[in-house]
This record gives sequence, structure tokens and C-alpha cells, in this order.
Amino acid sequence: MIAYLAQATGAPTPTLVVDAGLVPPDEPDIRAVLTTVRSWLAANGHHDVLKFALVTPSAHPLFDLDYRFVQGLPDGPGHFDFRGSCGHSILSSVLAADTLGWLPGLAPGSRVRVRVLNNGDHVVCEVDEARRDGGTFTVHFVQDSDRALEELLLTGHARDLLLTPSGLHEASLVATGNPYVFVDAESLGLSSQQELFEAGEETYERLQQIRTAAATTLGWPPESVFPKIAAVGSYEPGRLAVRAISVPSWHPTLALTGATCLAAAAAIPGTVPAGLLERAGAGLDDIVVDTPRSTTRIAASLGTTADARSALLWVSVGDKHAHLRGPAKIPELSTYLYQEAPSWQPASA
Repeated sequence: MIAYLAQATGAPTPTLVVDAGLVPPDEPDIRAVLTTVRSWLAANGHHDVLKFALVTPSAHPLFDLDYRFVQGLPDGPGHFDFRGSCGHSILSSVLAADTLGWLPGLAPGSRVRVRVLNNGDHVVCEVDEARRDGGTFTVHFVQDSDRALEELLLTGHARDLLLTPSGLHEASLVATGNPYVFVDAESLGLSSQQELFEAGEETYERLQQIRTAAATTLGWPPESVFPKIAAVGSYEPGRLAVRAISVPSWHPTLALTGATCLAAAAAIPGTVPAGLLERAGAGLDDIVVDTPRSTTRIAASLGTTADARSALLWVSVGDKHAHLRGPAKIPELSTYLYQEAPSWQPASA
């Protein structure tokens, strides 16, 4: 079987994109297949691959691709998290789908509509520049126009107090793209952008404690990678600074889903990001976010629900680059599919 390795600039790890039609549909079987895949990857010099995208052309008339994301966990080849999504992996999937001939051909101005099966997200990848081995995109996360902003708050509160071994921490728990915990970087003693970007193991552990406390508050497994967490600062006029945690360490930039969730949180009065954006003197139409390795520009658009409450219509994240690293021929996977799972046949068989 041939899968494809691709990576978006700023992503912490590459993504392996697999034709979902060649993989059993149920989670236990997917887990078994991906365990075999991870063992092959590790044996062939690709131990850094922790993101997996299962993709097929969509049968839905409003979408081009159906996409399922699986996060590999660093504590063993059989450990995965099936919750949530990954915007960088969506871009990788678009490049692989184009190589497989599932799309008309990527060209400036074309749009690829992706249905995220993990959480029901609708994502539109607009091509700004197309190259032989990759491209540059603006990614639009389209929202349910009848879902009020306050419904994006995981606890119903703009801010929550979370008890950790290091004390109480105020945070905003918001879910759009992926669920996130946002904390004010200054509350962690980080008084400048430089301090935020150079913070080390002590800050990392404090953020992990806050994230675990948030998961416990939500009744979610603390060993899951969700909710994600980011520290947000407002140190310069007109812009925010963000440091986020990914798997298995600090995120080098900010996840696309994190950028989307940050914009959503900034639109909700009373949240940590909303207060910091106001302090920066910036608006939702152009949120400039500095991260340790890059600057991201985010735009959010608001509307109203049928009962006249504020709603998030879409979030756009521009200038996102991705490139195809090449095919990965995985003979062990073909053996698994045809010999160890005889009761199931691939869609293409």
C-alpha cells in the first residue's frame, strides 16, 4: 500500500495520509492498522510521524474530501487519541488527495472543501499558490451560523478557576476547531514576549497541570491530548503573543485549530483572549499573533442567530504553507489488511 507523507510549515510533526477506503472503518480496527503502520515507520526512519489522516473523496455533494484525524501518542506505537482535529494535517491531506487525482487540480483561487468526521467541522482550503510539491493556502473554518458564541464555552463560563498543585489559575475553556484552554501569560509570571517564548520546563509543567485540571473539570480523560492549552500575552500594540503545547512538546508555532479557537474565544466577552485583544487595541478582522517561529494573521466574522444572539460565522487563517514529502510504501500494512482481517475488504478491492 502507498500512503503519503506531507507536512505543513509550523507543524510539530509530519502527517501520514492514508486512503481511508483501504482501512477498516471501526476505531478498534483503525487502531490495529495504525499500530502496524507506526511500527513500520519507526523501523524505516520515520519515528517522528505522530499525525495520521484517513481521507477519501466525499460522497456528500457539498464536500470534496472526508477526513478523519488520529493523533499518535509518544508513549508507544499502539497509543492514539481519536478526538479532535488538526488543520495542518488537513493541508497535508489536500496535497495527497491532489497527487492521488481525487481533485481537479490545485490552482490559485481553487477551493477544496473538507468535512472533518471527528467533530463535524467544515473547512475550506483556498489555494493562494500552487507548486509541484506543495502550495500556500488560506484556510477557512466555516461555523454553524445558528450556534451562539456562548455555546462555544465548554463550561458555560467565560472564565473558570482551575485548582492545580501550583495554585489556582484563571482560564477560558473554549471549543472551536479543537477544545482549548487559554491562560494569561502574565499570570504565569511571564512579563514580556521574550520571557514567554523562552520559557522552559517549569512553565511547560505548569501549563500541563492547568490542562489536566481543565480535563478533570470537564470529565475528560486526563491522559488525552484534549483539551489543548496555550498561554496568551498582550505585550505590543495591535498584536498577541502565543505559546502552545502540542505532542510531544512545545508547539513551534500555533495549530490552525488553535488559531481558530483563539479567534472564537477573543469574540466572546469576558474571556482571557477577549481581554488581551482589547488591551492590544486590535479587532477581530485582523488578529496578528506572534509565536516563537512565525507570525499568523487571523480574521473572524460575526453574525447573528435566528434569535438575535451573536454567532461566529467563519475564521480565516492565511499564508499557510505545506509540502509533500513523498510516498511511503508499507508492505506490512497490505499484509495486515488481506491476511489478518479477512472478514473486511478494502473499498478498492
